[in-house]
Amino acid sequence: GRDGGEGHCLAYYAYKDIEKLEKFMSGKPVAEQEIGHALLQEVVAFAESSISRRKFILHYFGEEFDNETGEGGDMDDNVRNPKKQHEAQDQVLTLLKTVQQTNEKYKSKDLVQVLVGKTNALIASHKTDAQPFFGIGKDKDKRYWMALIRQLLVAGYLKKDIETYGVLRLSKEGKDYIKSPESFMMTEDHVFDEESDDAIVTAAKGGGGVADETLMKMLKDLRKKNAQSLGVPPFVIFQDPSLEDMALKYPITLEELSNVHGVGDGKAKKYGQDFIDLIAQYVEDNDIARPDDFVVKSTGSNSAIKLYIIQNVDRKLPLTDIASSKGMSMPDFIKEMEAIVYSGTKLNIDYWLEEILDEDQQEEIHDYFMESETDKIDVAIEEFDGDYDDEELRLYRIKFISEVAN
Repeated sequence: GRDGGEGHCLAYYAYKDIEKLEKFMSGKPVAEQEIGHALLQEVVAFAESSISRRKFILHYFGEEFDNETGEGGDMDDNVRNPKKQHEAQDQVLTLLKTVQQTNEKYKSKDLVQVLVGKTNALIASHKTDAQPFFGIGKDKDKRYWMALIRQLLVAGYLKKDIETYGVLRLSKEGKDYIKSPESFMMTEDHVFDEESDDAIVTAAKGGGGVADETLMKMLKDLRKKNAQSLGVPPFVIFQDPSLEDMALKYPITLEELSNVHGVGDGKAKKYGQDFIDLIAQYVEDNDIARPDDFVVKSTGSNSAIKLYIIQNVDRKLPLTDIASSKGMSMPDFIKEMEAIVYSGTKLNIDYWLEEILDEDQQEEIHDYFMESETDKIDVAIEEFDGDYDDEELRLYRIKFISEVAN
């Protein structure tokens, strides 16, 4: 509705759509992924929230709205069909204190992990899982705590630090609440499960939340055939995530293929022609509407990081020094190098591998990857029965892909 006229909005929401968009971002640089995931979580929060939608969305844009007295406050579905409320004073205090005790350094998902007592790499690196408050909220599930965080953000007790991609901070009101707790009525969030999604949503042809399974099988068969003729493992040509992305985006030119996760110009030109020919024929035969409008471009700053890594690896600087100079953890730095080599650019890290793996060890890992059907690291760790750790195998895989595929 424009110019004061009444408007009606019908929104369809299924979490599978969020997963689809997350998959599109999986090949992007870490900083770009952080921003994308933060935005997707805001979409999830808006869809699943049970408080006034107008209040929620105006808060997102930095404005306040009283849904009891404000004009149009009674128009959205949540206000017209209110969910049950319950007293959550104790839980609010627990959550705000946990933000304070963790020195305001976690985003919503990680804070919820701390509350329910589930560790991850970030939490372990801060040794938060050894603190007495770790798991203090395990009597409630993750969905509960996420809902409470959203409502505390809207209520003004918490705020998100945009510069750090959504790290939660205590507002002045939040700090005051810790000193003097008061009643807080929490509203239950909506629960959208797969069963209810499937009952009301039928994915459009070629536009569902998952890859086209028929095309995926055809792409895998083509990859296997081409790999056999070249005498290389299938994953050297394209990884499974790249094939899945092809079965989502239906690229039919080399330029479009170069925008697929883990491909890039070099790999598209070297291996891509057979694949885009197959996809183009499949699209024509099945009258498929391609999602041409969904293209996520890398920003200049991310290209600069890649160039910085390539130049400094060429100079044979220690990988740990290159990572720390950009404020990156080693796992994140390795992820950036993987994105570089999987898109078709060579990286020579022999100088670093020689420091951590002897000649026999490198030969053993090389033989494994040459004979393996997959380059998944967890499979390799199991195959070697823990003789090599995650970092060693990921680094050697970079060398392997760089030499064999590129």
